[in-house]
Amino acid sequence: MGGDHGPAVTVPAAISFANREPEAELVLVGLEEDIRAQLKKHKASAHPRLSVLHAAEAVSMDDSIETALRRKKDSSMWVALRLVKDAQVQACVSAGNTGALMAVSRYLLKTIHGVDRPAICTILPNQKDGPTYMLDLGANVDCEPLHLHQFALMGSALVSVMEGNPRPTIGLLNVGEEDIKGNEMVKQTAELLRADHEKGILNFYGNVEGNDIFEGTTDIVVCDGFVGNVTLKASEGLGRFVKSVLTTEFKNGILNMLGAVIARDAIKAISRRLNPSRYNGASLLGLRGLIFKSHGGADAYGYEWAIQRAFDAAKYDVLSRLANTIAELMPQQHAEGMGKPAETGADLVSGQNTTTKPSQQKTA
Repeated sequence: MGGDHGPAVTVPAAISFANREPEAELVLVGLEEDIRAQLKKHKASAHPRLSVLHAAEAVSMDDSIETALRRKKDSSMWVALRLVKDAQVQACVSAGNTGALMAVSRYLLKTIHGVDRPAICTILPNQKDGPTYMLDLGANVDCEPLHLHQFALMGSALVSVMEGNPRPTIGLLNVGEEDIKGNEMVKQTAELLRADHEKGILNFYGNVEGNDIFEGTTDIVVCDGFVGNVTLKASEGLGRFVKSVLTTEFKNGILNMLGAVIARDAIKAISRRLNPSRYNGASLLGLRGLIFKSHGGADAYGYEWAIQRAFDAAKYDVLSRLANTIAELMPQQHAEGMGKPAETGADLVSGQNTTTKPSQQKTA
């Protein structure tokens, strides 16, 4: 029900994904009448792997976190996250209110042992034709060095699992590469990361600048949520701007149009590589459940990519592998300083059926 378009985007995306991924089963959570109207419109009312679960309310983009937590416990967001908590589905995808999604997720699912704050992590394209993982992208606008340190640990764990890279490089986003640059938070974080590098815990490259994100200088870029969110939105805007300029100029005159016909394949490739929708779907790292956040303004194509990322994470058992890796990487003083009771390995993935076969993967 969330995002700028609600079921008009999320339902067609779910139908398209289910049609091309025979192992997927999706539960559409929200106002049943609205969802079934979209299913009927797209001739998918009787789809065998799409089911509808009614939720009487929806969290709006303007709702406060308090409203989402205390006053809307029958919202589509709350009901979907309960499905994850109760192990009825393996992942949840939402395009709704980011603050509310993070708050309700933390309340219902809790964090993995040793993690103080979850972070939003997504991938961005780079010149090496590979992904640059970046976090945090908006979950934590006010951070301490400890939090950025944890983001680096979680990012390293995620990349090692998803990319099969046991020693991913980590860059700390700064206004310059030199150690003397940056604010105190960044300088103190760099000290923590350098200490881990010397111990062999992390592969810390050093400070990186904004251009390094798209040059692929490091596998992971770490920053606070304020900087990360601004960077992400600016990048998406730039991608759409470049695409718009190319489209406009190639339509401007006969010769340009002829050039566009000749370079058609190259133009399509450029458009595909620069399309922000292909990189939609950010994971909420650090929670005891797989939660993926779609951009609120995503179209059906972009939302389908978010579903794809959630499905892949569930299929390849990312949660338990991530939890185990974080447990190995996270310094003991972090875990002891969180004020949480000790947990067993099984507790790390509480609420998740990690033995589910791929053919049984369900997404809310």
